[in-house]
Amino acid sequence: MSAYLILDVEIHDQEKYAEYMKLARPLVEKYGGKYHVRGGPFEIMDGDWSPTRLVVIEYPDMETAKAMYNGDEYAPIKAIRMSCSTGHTVIVEGGMV
Repeated sequence: MSAYLILDVEIHDQEKYAEYMKLARPLVEKYGGKYHVRGGPFEIMDGDWSPTRLVVIEYPDMETAKAMYNGDEYAPIKAIRMSCSTGHTVIVEGGMV
């Protein structure tokens, strides 16, 4: 069952974040990840959540998503993201309709 990594990111250093994006994409794809949303305009429909930049990545399953996110290969790339942005990250299992 697919799993979705959802990030709400506030970028503080565009140059460093561009470096992060360049390094992250090949690793995401190596783990079978597919970007569905990578920034772009959005509209808040309800509530008081004020996201800044939304990213949605689909993985084949929850285990694969966690393996990529918590893995040694992503650690130095994640460190770049953490040094130039703040935000929230969740992984949700899909397909339970």
